[in-house]
Amino acid sequence: MHSRCERWPPGRGVATTAVDAMKNGALNYDLRPFDEPAIGGVMRNVIELRRDQTENRFLKQPSVATPAFENLIGASPAMQLIYEMIRQVSPAKGAVLITGETGTGKELVARAIHNLGPRRDKLFVPLNCAAIPPDLLESELFGHVRGAFTGAQAERIGKFEMADGGTLFLDEIGDLAYPLQAKLLRVLQEGVLERVGSNKPIGVDVRVVSSTNRDLASSMRDARFREDLYYRLNVFHIDLPPLRERCDDIGHLAAFFLARAGAELGKGALTLRADAAPLLLGHAWPGNVRELRNVMQRAAVLSPASEIDLTLLRMLLPHVRAEAVADLAADGLRLDAAVEEVERKVIVRALAVANDKKAEAARLLGISERTLWYKLKRYGL
Repeated sequence: MHSRCERWPPGRGVATTAVDAMKNGALNYDLRPFDEPAIGGVMRNVIELRRDQTENRFLKQPSVATPAFENLIGASPAMQLIYEMIRQVSPAKGAVLITGETGTGKELVARAIHNLGPRRDKLFVPLNCAAIPPDLLESELFGHVRGAFTGAQAERIGKFEMADGGTLFLDEIGDLAYPLQAKLLRVLQEGVLERVGSNKPIGVDVRVVSSTNRDLASSMRDARFREDLYYRLNVFHIDLPPLRERCDDIGHLAAFFLARAGAELGKGALTLRADAAPLLLGHAWPGNVRELRNVMQRAAVLSPASEIDLTLLRMLLPHVRAEAVADLAADGLRLDAAVEEVERKVIVRALAVANDKKAEAARLLGISERTLWYKLKRYGL
C-alpha cells in the first residue's frame, strides 16, 4: 500500500493541520492511537479511489489528433517521440523507411510526413507492393506505353509520374520482387524512369516513403532484398511501437474509434463503461491499432445501448488474460459456462442486427461463416 500511496501518520492531531492536509488533497487525517478497523476502511477507500481515477483517466483522455497527423492518436511517451520524429523528417528531402508490426499505423505516419512537409500541396500516392502481382507491379510503378504487353491498349502513367512533385508511399516494400528492386534503385538514384515498353527517359521529382513489417536485415542476409536499395530507402528511419508497448493510448484510441463509428451509424455518442479498462488492457492486441479499431466498430454495431457493456466486450475479446475477466467466475459461476452464455447472447444480437443473414453476422463477429454455423448448432440457434 505504501508503494502505491504514501500516507504519513501525524505525531499529534491538530485541527488546523488536518484542515490544511485535506485542502492539499489528503483523503483522511488520523489521530493516534489508531483504530485498526477504521484504518482498514480508509485504505480500502484509497484503493477504490485510485482505481476509479485510473479508469477515468483511461476513458477520458483527450485526443491529440490534428489534421496534420491524420488520425494518429495517443499521448504516451512512445507516441510523443514519434510525433517529434515526424516533425524533424518532414521538411527534409530524403527517403523515409517506416517499420513496425501489422496494424501499427505506418500509412498514417507516411501521410503525416507528407502533410507537414513542403510537398503538402501535391499528391500523396500510396501503393501496396504486396497487393499487386509482380508482373503487373512494374507497370504500376513506372507506367507503360501502348502495346507494351498483352492488354496494354493505351498509354498509362505509373505511380511515380502521378506523384511527381509529391510523395510516393511504397507500402510493404519488403515484398518487392528482387528483379524489380534494381529498377526502383535506378529511379531513386537518377530521378529518371522509363515506362514499360519504352526507352524514353522521363524525369520525376518524388519523395519516397516506404514501410514494411519485415526484418529487412534478415532479408538482405538471405539475398532477398538489395543492400544498396535498403540504404537508399533508409535515409530516415521511424520504428512504430506495437500497441502493447503504448497501453496508455488504448483509452484514447477506443474512445476515438467508438465516437467515429457512432457518428457513421447515426447512433450519436457511444461510450465505454468505466470498468472496461482492465478488459481492454488485458488483451495483447496482436493486430495492434487496426484490431482495436475493428473491435470498437463491431461493438458499435452490435450494442443496443449508447454505453458498450462488458458482456459484449468479453465476446469480442475472447483471448483476454484470465485475471482481467476473473469476475465472470464470481458467486460460484463456472467460467466456461459464463463465457458460453456471453457468446450465445452476442451471436443472437449479431443475427438480429444482420437480419438473420449468416454471412453478415459472421463478419460483424469477426469469425468465419463456417465457425458461425458451428456455434449456431452448438447453442441450438
